[in-house]
Amino acid sequence: MAQVIDERRVISVIVLNESSVLARITSLFAGRGYNIESLTVAPIPNTQMSHITIATNSSARTMEQISKQLHKLIPVYKVIEHEEMIEKEMVLAKFPIQENLADISVLASAYNGGVVNVGKEMIIVMVADEPKRIKHFIEASERYNPCEIVRGGVVAIER
Repeated sequence: MAQVIDERRVISVIVLNESSVLARITSLFAGRGYNIESLTVAPIPNTQMSHITIATNSSARTMEQISKQLHKLIPVYKVIEHEEMIEKEMVLAKFPIQENLADISVLASAYNGGVVNVGKEMIIVMVADEPKRIKHFIEASERYNPCEIVRGGVVAIER
């Protein structure tokens, strides 16, 4: 029997922007016991549609089954499993003001980011990059004792 390999997969779903659509889509994943690693939803400008980007770990066969079942949902207009895509994720990180502002700024800029706010007690940076690089930024930022880190979901678009 062939070994089934679960790997990271990203799909986009274009849906009618109405209530309960997101719950119906996520229930397809939950019903099969698959975790959604990242979920991003935003309206598509000048339409009645929304763009849902889902990142998960699954086999190609499982993703194909989920994709087919997503197509059967009435408010779903299009399902795209990305082959060649541009994929980005955003993170906000808050650091104590006692840390070196210049070092934190240089670190953020190395990951397509920068300082977005400096207050009396904290420094906040925003970084937007590929998910693997976001992970590396978070690891590198640990030396500056972040108070809080908030990751946004993955957004993707085909080339």
